[in-house]
Amino acid sequence: MSDTKTPGALRDAAAALRRELEARPSLGPKERRAIPQQEMPAQDPRERRGNMEEVALGYSEDQAVVESLRCLGCASRPCVAGCPVSIDIPRFLAQAAKADFDGALATIRAASMLPAICGRVCPQEKQCMAACTVGRIEKDPEKSVAIGRVERFLADRTRSAADRTRSPAGSPRAASRPAPKAPPTGKRVAIVGSGPSGLTAAADLARAGHEVTVFEAFHKPGGVAVYGIPEFRLPKAIVEEEARSLEELGVRVVCDFLVGRTRTIRELMGEDGFDAVYVASGAGLPKFMGIPGEDLVGVFSANEYLTRSNLMKAYDRGRAATPLYAASRVAVFGGGNVAMDAARTALRAGAAEVRVIYRRTEAEMPARAEEIRHAKEEGVIFDFLANPLRILGDEEGRVRAVECLRYGLGEPDASGRARPVPLPGSEYLLEADACVVALGNESNPLVTATTPELAVNGRGNILVDGSGATSMPGVFAGGDIVQGAATVILAMGDGRRAARGIGAYLAREPS
Repeated sequence: MSDTKTPGALRDAAAALRRELEARPSLGPKERRAIPQQEMPAQDPRERRGNMEEVALGYSEDQAVVESLRCLGCASRPCVAGCPVSIDIPRFLAQAAKADFDGALATIRAASMLPAICGRVCPQEKQCMAACTVGRIEKDPEKSVAIGRVERFLADRTRSAADRTRSPAGSPRAASRPAPKAPPTGKRVAIVGSGPSGLTAAADLARAGHEVTVFEAFHKPGGVAVYGIPEFRLPKAIVEEEARSLEELGVRVVCDFLVGRTRTIRELMGEDGFDAVYVASGAGLPKFMGIPGEDLVGVFSANEYLTRSNLMKAYDRGRAATPLYAASRVAVFGGGNVAMDAARTALRAGAAEVRVIYRRTEAEMPARAEEIRHAKEEGVIFDFLANPLRILGDEEGRVRAVECLRYGLGEPDASGRARPVPLPGSEYLLEADACVVALGNESNPLVTATTPELAVNGRGNILVDGSGATSMPGVFAGGDIVQGAATVILAMGDGRRAARGIGAYLAREPS
């Protein structure tokens, strides 16, 4: 990182620009469009690849104000239409531009209970930023107003204030307490899964006065935000704090409770007295390639690899009871955010060389541009237009190499991306002593196998209507178990929609 890009230099430049902008009598659309997007301060790549601390350091107050001033306040509000939970983005940016940070966060929290999480991991450039007028004028969504970075600043600022004003009992006196609850309805709702979708539904239902219990299979709440996303991208303390905020709403969280095995949905409704159930258990069954050698020692699904590191802190070799497989050369198969997370985790676990093998080019990668850039800065090597054919083992059954085939690009496929075309005779070998398969997940069949009343599609995803209702009366579903691989914010959108559907269903049910 050059001297002009150090966190201190970025913050100093923003402070000077803020003073200049605030000295002007007014800012019209042309002046706002001329304001440069504020770069996110980050750890130096040479340092961060050796630690698990968060890479992005967050905006300063000056950066948040300057970035918010870039918003044109469009009457058509296209960014709101691009947000799956319909946050009033122009309003919170206008408030932040005037340094009304408490008001801005209150505007966000009216629609989203998880701003610190969404501000970090949501693909804003494909959602709200993709619709931003500034980016459309510039013909580049990466030049849109950095909505998520401002959202993160607002959430982190309140968390810091809460830390400074904790009572002796340890509860924060944060300015952004949850919204008031409606009077109790006497209705009970079970939430299956404590990921972003489940937590969002739980918050909305609790605010509506229903008694809510969340059942989580793991020993910590948070779902994919805890077991799937690495510490360096989303600190687990933040997830824990966001989940704890539900306690103030009266939501009960029960961990180590596997619905489908500990209790079935039928038992929750028929014997335990729940009036409705929301299934947000995710899609936790990893996909493999079906190539020779996937049964060798040293081949992992990204689920297992990241869960060991994130949930069980296996990267902390001196203290963690869960081991993380030691490898010097790691090959990661895939091109999404999970592949980037696995590759960057492997570096931090001590690998000397990490390669991402992806059968298309960088332009077709589904991973966020920021995550790809960070991976490159940290030294991850990308083998584009290549795909594994087989994994080779040594005499002890451990991974020693990967045989790959090179590809070209053909006509677009159903996804709209150029179809990869194999090039016969282009095989080559890569030395590796571990492989991580990051090709997405399929639906875990446990819930549906024990609840035959739930209709599913050919991939095992639960079928729902526009309100999130399933084929079983009183049971709703959303998130990955319905959509397959979904983003955090899309899963949250499902949670909000299902909460409305459950509320309407409960209003029709006799007390």
